[in-house]
This record gives sequence, C-alpha cells and structure tokens, in this order.
Amino acid sequence: MSKNNETFTDRWLQTLNPKIFKFLKGKNFNKMTPVQAITIPLFLQHKDVCVEAVTGSGKTLAFVVPILEMLLKKYTNENNFDKYHIHSLIISPTRELAQQTFDITNEFIQSFDDQKHFSCILFVGGTKHEYDIKQFQNNGGTIVIATPGRFEELLKTKNNSFNLISNLKSLEILILDEADRLLDLGFLTSLNTIFDALPKQRRTGLFSATQTDELEKLIRAGLRNPVRITVKQTGSAADQRTPSTLKNFYMICEPNEKLSQLIHFINEQRPAKIMIFFSTCACVQYFGSILKYLFRLSTSTNIYSIHRKLRNKRLNVIEQFRSEISTTTTTILLCTDIVARGIDLPDVDWVIQFDPPTTVVQFVHRCGRTARLGKLGNALLMLLPNEAAYVNFLLNSQKVPLNEMITADINTIENVVPIVRQLAISDKAIYDRSKQAFVSYVQAYAKHECSLLLRLKELDLCGVAEGAFALVHLPKMPEFKNRDTSKFNQQNQIVDAESIPYKDKSLAKKRQMEKEDPNMKIKKRVKTVAFSIKKEKKLKNRLKRLRREQAENERIIGAENELAENEKHIDEIAKEYGKLKKQRRLQRYNKLQKLKKNKNNELELSEDEQLSDME
Repeated sequence: MSKNNETFTDRWLQTLNPKIFKFLKGKNFNKMTPVQAITIPLFLQHKDVCVEAVTGSGKTLAFVVPILEMLLKKYTNENNFDKYHIHSLIISPTRELAQQTFDITNEFIQSFDDQKHFSCILFVGGTKHEYDIKQFQNNGGTIVIATPGRFEELLKTKNNSFNLISNLKSLEILILDEADRLLDLGFLTSLNTIFDALPKQRRTGLFSATQTDELEKLIRAGLRNPVRITVKQTGSAADQRTPSTLKNFYMICEPNEKLSQLIHFINEQRPAKIMIFFSTCACVQYFGSILKYLFRLSTSTNIYSIHRKLRNKRLNVIEQFRSEISTTTTTILLCTDIVARGIDLPDVDWVIQFDPPTTVVQFVHRCGRTARLGKLGNALLMLLPNEAAYVNFLLNSQKVPLNEMITADINTIENVVPIVRQLAISDKAIYDRSKQAFVSYVQAYAKHECSLLLRLKELDLCGVAEGAFALVHLPKMPEFKNRDTSKFNQQNQIVDAESIPYKDKSLAKKRQMEKEDPNMKIKKRVKTVAFSIKKEKKLKNRLKRLRREQAENERIIGAENELAENEKHIDEIAKEYGKLKKQRRLQRYNKLQKLKKNKNNELELSEDEQLSDME
C-alpha cells in the first residue's frame, strides 16, 4: 500500500492509451472500481471472463475500456483498418440498456482525435431493418451494440449490398451484458444462432449481477476456459447481494392504508428523486394517473411512467428522468421491471417497491437503481401483514438485511382513498383502469415465485381493492368466490358504472355510437381454463424444454453431471405430468357418466308427466 493509502485497485493501468486516459480524467473517473481492476487486465491478456458483481459496481466500463484499447492498438498497427469490419459485439437484453451502453461508448469515440476511423452502431427494435442497414452502409460498425432478437434478424438479412456475417470475420470481442437476463427473456435460441455466425477464436465476456444454473450452460457453450470473477464486498456485507452503501427498509402496511401511506411517505421525503416499482404495466398506468391527479397543484413535482407497452417512448422518459435534479423538485418514476437491470439513473434517493417482485432476484436489481458506484441510497419494500415472512426469506436467500420502518399513524395523515374514488367516479377511463390494474395485480400475485410464503388465499383481496387500489366496485373474478365481500365499500353510496362519463371525447363518442348501434360492440369471449389444465400444459412445456436442453448437453463436452441431473428432473416431471393426465381422463369419464345419468332421469320424468296427463 502506498503512502496516500491507495491499493492496486485504485489506479488505472499505465499501459492504457492516452486518449482513453484523457476521457476518463475528463469524466472524473480517477480510480478503478474492484471489478474494473480485476477484469480489464485479464481481458487485455486475451482471457475469457465470467464476471459477477453487485449492481452499480462499474461493470460497463470493465468491458468498454478493453474494447477501445484493443481498437486503438489495432488501428495503430494496421494500415488497412476498415471501419465496416465488426471488431466488437455487445449484446444487451433490453433496448434501454443497449442505448445506455451505446451512449457511453460513442462518447468515448467522439473524444478521440481520429474519430472518423471508428464507428459505434446500435441495432435494437423499434426501427425498420432498412434503417439499420442504411446506417451501417453509411457509417460502418466497428463496435456493434444490439439486442439479440434484432441482431439475429439482421444476420438472416442478405442482399447484394449487405451481408452482416461476412463483416463478422474480424470480430475479436463478444460481450453478453446482463447475461442471466438474456436467458430469462428466452433469448437462448437467438444467442445460439449468433454464436454460430461468430469466429471461434475470440474473447468472450459474460457480465451479470447474479449467476444462475442456466448461465452455467451458456458459459460452457460460449467460453473457452473462462476466468471466473466474483467481486464481493468486505466486512459484514461480504455475502450481501446489494451494495453496502444501500440502506434497505421494509414497512408493514394494513391493506386499507397502503395507498395513503405511500403518498404520505413521498411527501415526507421532499425534495427527492424516487422510483416506484409495480408488478404490471396496468398498475403503472393506473397509479401514474392517480399520482398526477393528487400532485396536480404542486409545481415542484414531476411524474413519469415507463413500462413495456410504451415501446418507442421509453427512451425519452428515461432521458427526462435522468436529467432531473432532486435538490429543488420531487421527481417520481413509476415503472415495471423493464428498468430494473443495468440502467444507470443517477442520484436516485429512494427506490420504493409497492409490492414484492415476482422473483427474488428482481428485488436485488430493483434496489440497485440507487447507491451506485459507492454513493449512498435507500430502498423501501411495502408489505402487507400476511407478507411479513418475505423479510426473512430475503435475508436467507439473498443475504439482504432489512430494517423495519414504522408506518405513520393513519389518523394523523390524509386519507387519499375518497379523493381517488371521486376521480374514478368522474372519469370512466380511470374507473376502467383501476379495475384492470387490480386484476393484473392479483394475477401476478398468483404466479409469484414465493407462492408458499405469499399465498393468494391469505391475501385480503377486499382490503387491497379498497385501500391500495381505491376501487369503486369489485371486478368479477373467480378469486372472490367463497369470500366475504360484504365489508367492501360500506360507507359509500351505490354508483352506476354505466352512468360515469368519459372525459376523453373520443372515448365518449365511441361509447355513444355503441349505445346507438349495439352491433358495433364486439364482446370477446374469454374462455376460462381450469387450474389443473393450466398446470398440465405448463408441465408439458417444461418437459419439452428439458428434453431440448438434454439434446444440447449431449453435444457439450464435459456435461455428464448435467445430463444425469436433467434426466432426474425429466423423470420427476414426466411422472407428475402422467399423473395429471390420468386425473384429467378420470374427470372427463366421470363427467360423461354424470351427463348420461341426467339424460336418463329427464326421460323418465317426461314419461311420468305423460301418464299424469292421461289420468
């Protein structure tokens, strides 16, 4: 250790190109983070790496810097450097993360004196293939950053002026960013297609905050003798999956208080930059409308919403939220897990999770939107009384300790439920959106990964509908069967849903036209499927997937253990699937027998009636 108390992890490598040093210094990246200090030298030594580090630890620079160093060295040594040859490929799971990586890489290149000799290109969904092809033909693509689906589509596009596979012959570095998420989103087939098109002699890097069993298979298929890098924190937070500078809290709310407690908490933190995570797109849409109405009189409050269905508007929303400063205003971003991974949103003060995420891994990634690169941050998980066991589950599975935050006395804070109900009564669009949000919430809850802890049967549906979603009426759902709904909305007058007007003129006009001509309204009949049939179908699909994986493992050298383990799972699932099929056949047989019996009884009854008439 030197006199100024620096370790080897603090200094950038002196062998790096001066152009890279200049940019890093201009951006105040004066020291390397541990993940950068370990990964960059190995990458520059032509090693394959598999990196696991907590979110917000600086993984992006850990692969961008070696890529640029390699390009600058190659450009210096080669006379015929062609910017139309793809030298590096970065695959990201979402277009938002791909855009962020593109912005960072392009900013580096723009700072170089000879920038015209290099080019960085982005291939993501939301644009036409012709646009991507034209961009590549005009500017080249020394570094390509892409989502797997779009890159696979472009690989299959071949014409006289564009053949992407031929441009990949010079590729030296492949990066899979948030690799476990790539697999979660079902991109394995696309990745295999991409692997087949790439040169075998290349450097490959897998970067992720979490490692999974599926990722192990990808490592064996795509990397040659990789160096595994796991960067852990020191001290008591060594096994913790979230940054040590992050303070995690949880709050136990009664169902009829949840929305009011959320609004009170936001007001208590002013001014602040806050992200609120919800399970579904419908919830984001509904609560976005609510918060905009509740804070409509506050000029210092800005509210944004982002979810999967926004598509091309998402990048604009991210840029607007990113540019907000929390010292003077309160900025709130309502979002789904689409921005839970990798997206760098600076200076986020609080991450609030309105309900437990569907998977426990997502909890870690959600919290990682704050406390990035050593900065301080806070996260709050809002739970219902029946969900209290989830706190210990997080501690045991993710090594994340949470401190309890006591809720405010409901008698001392404003009850916003009547205000929100009045809003729904005045606008049919809000009324419809509230019911859609609640239905989607219940459906997501039923599919929760921790269904043994978070049981739908123990959830106070009426309390949540009234206090968290401020519903005027309960929707018609099978989940309310055999439940006491008499306590719902006892103090409010009966409201006729058909009498609620639409504030949106186009919706009001459409409704009027449907009243005048009932044939215009086409009702979609939704066929309800029994849970047993759903489970049977799910097991059948899982069985197919495992058998496909088994075929993949047979082609991979050294996968004997996985073959045996997979075979065991296949046997177990096949046995359960066979049992379910047998039960279904028995149910169908009993149903047919019952129908036959009822038919005979009806015939007998009609004969008796005929005799009585004759008498």
